Amino acid sequence: MTDHRPPQRRRPPQRHQLRRTRRGYLGAAAAFAVCMAGTTLPTPLYGLYQEQIGFSELMVTVVFAVYAFGVIGVLLLVGNVSDSVGRRPVLLCGLALAAASAVAFLAEQGLPLLCLGRLLSGLSAGLFTGTATAYVLELAPPERRARAGFVATAANMGGLGCGPLLSGLLAEYAPDPLVLPFVVHLVLLAASFTVTWLLPETVHDAHPLRTARPHRPALPPEVRGVFVPAGIAAFAGFALLGVFTSVSPAFLAEDLGIDNHAVVGLIVFTAFFASTLGQLLVPRLGTARAIPLGCFVLIAGLALLAASLAWTTLAPLVLSALVGGAGQGMGLRGAVGEVAAASPAEHRGGALSALFVVAYFGISIPVIGVGLLSEPLGLADAGLVFAACMAVLAAASGLYLLHRARTRTGAEVSP
Repeated sequence: MTDHRPPQRRRPPQRHQLRRTRRGYLGAAAAFAVCMAGTTLPTPLYGLYQEQIGFSELMVTVVFAVYAFGVIGVLLLVGNVSDSVGRRPVLLCGLALAAASAVAFLAEQGLPLLCLGRLLSGLSAGLFTGTATAYVLELAPPERRARAGFVATAANMGGLGCGPLLSGLLAEYAPDPLVLPFVVHLVLLAASFTVTWLLPETVHDAHPLRTARPHRPALPPEVRGVFVPAGIAAFAGFALLGVFTSVSPAFLAEDLGIDNHAVVGLIVFTAFFASTLGQLLVPRLGTARAIPLGCFVLIAGLALLAASLAWTTLAPLVLSALVGGAGQGMGLRGAVGEVAAASPAEHRGGALSALFVVAYFGISIPVIGVGLLSEPLGLADAGLVFAACMAVLAAASGLYLLHRARTRTGAEVSP
């Protein structure tokens, strides 16, 4: 019998899939931002926790660093697990851990639960950081791949900035300052879980989640040439943001007499917002040039931070957030772009996770150093030591990258 049915057309499903993909990378970026917002949500609230529980400024930096060590541990053990089990299951686990962190803060009864909440938050960020960056890039259509790189890093930095802004406003102008911010975050996490559940998987032949095994992020040979300078730039930039997030609330309250939670959240938000703006410059500069230039802009931001600490004035601190944040954003997007471009698709998640391991060491180690030095030297002098050390590191990275670029240019033009 002859089949007289007309042949099926494939174009409409393809157009539908394209529309779904265009929406998909924005949905993944939104979930990324919500998860990262939870990691900085407690920033304006540390003063309230100090009053309620009673602990030193050193313990503030230790509590903050617990988060960073959680991120590093996940990135080291399962940083590239999404390359084998798929992006979606890893991100759904990250959202579940973020929700558990919010519950720990809501049930806060002392320093142990505070540390537990920060640890769970770090675990969620560790699962999200490299995986979500790769997922946003893979969900984007080819013609939007460059824009997707900005969307991914902007979701990371924008989410980190929105956390203190949200909690600062709620703590200052709404009731229950230690409860309402985390309730709002739980609602946002539930919406993000739904969006992520509906997104398509981008890893072909993904294995079941139960088959995941701990293993360190792999650096394929193609990435190693760009990884060291990119990692140094990310380390220095994240160190500046770490100090803004953990120490600036105490400096504003104790040295400048500013205890308005909304103002604290706004200043921290400014640094992350400037990071997002700095990333917008990278397409015009190119990722290779953006990293050294970002290092030198970061040095200017560190100089302004030192001026604010030395003269105990607010204006240089705000300028430091703007300038230093812009330098950090330029360096971060340049580093992510260089590492992602050099990585084979099957190792991209692991390579990006390795980059963020270095970056989050920048958040933890220098911040704890500032906390330790604040006891004998005072917070302002400890910050000055930090600014000097990070400026030297950023200068070394920037100069090395400039020398490397000139060497390459000379090799290309030589007969």
